[in-house]
Amino acid sequence: MRIGTRGSALALAQAGQVAAALGADAQLVTVTTAGDRGEGVGDKERWVRELDAALLDGRIDAAVHSAKDVPATLPDGMTIGAVPARAAAQDVLCGAPSLDALPIGARVGTASLRRAAQLRALRPDLRITELRGNVDTRLRRLHDGEYDAIVLAHAGLQRLGLEHEATGPLPELVPCAGQGALVIAVRAGDEASVAALDDAQTHARLRAERAVVLRLDADCSTPMGAYASVDVGGAMTVTAFAGSADGSAWVRDTLTGAPGADPVALGDRVGERLLAAGAAEVLGR
Repeated sequence: MRIGTRGSALALAQAGQVAAALGADAQLVTVTTAGDRGEGVGDKERWVRELDAALLDGRIDAAVHSAKDVPATLPDGMTIGAVPARAAAQDVLCGAPSLDALPIGARVGTASLRRAAQLRALRPDLRITELRGNVDTRLRRLHDGEYDAIVLAHAGLQRLGLEHEATGPLPELVPCAGQGALVIAVRAGDEASVAALDDAQTHARLRAERAVVLRLDADCSTPMGAYASVDVGGAMTVTAFAGSADGSAWVRDTLTGAPGADPVALGDRVGERLLAAGAAEVLGR
């Protein structure tokens, strides 16, 4: 089986896990995306478009994506074949033990509008500065003293063997939909080829989070997050956030469904509640 992946260290690590799980006959095929070339900033599909094209024209048999990069609506002829068990979904601080520990006026680096909006809402005094590049580049700039702290995804640090760089949790921030999860995309009808890698609970949580995104008609330039969890009794809880980029206005909601409730319907309901609370107006700022 030919497994398509981007060529970054993180993407190769993620795809390597999938290839190992599929067995010795799986091989990685590196595909360069517009995002890798530095093109299309603000376009969510810049990280997946070329991989999806390679899948649909038969150059690869499956594509491994970070779930957070996969648009809410997939191209015709393609489907999510499997969602493996999720890694840590939360954001973490690097350089400080907690948000409260940062001094007034501290410089915090992030490339995410979602993170920036929530950080500004929580700590208006912080100097939130755009920080792009791969994980190693961002950490180097932190260590060089350009920032007092930076915000990264815990899962990415785990998969790169850099978990020691995470100095403080950020439970205050709602993660983006799909953060910490992988999507194995296949051509429609080929789901059986990767079905053994699917984790039903992670897949259900992802469906709920993506339903919130779809209801809000959001993309990568939308300062919003959605996170679903499941308790020991099987009840799913969805938490979502939408805010203005400057942190001056925001809405947040949490809703728990009954065990066995449709995750898509639950996520859609949370999205409706956000809209009823003024999410469209807030995001329009």
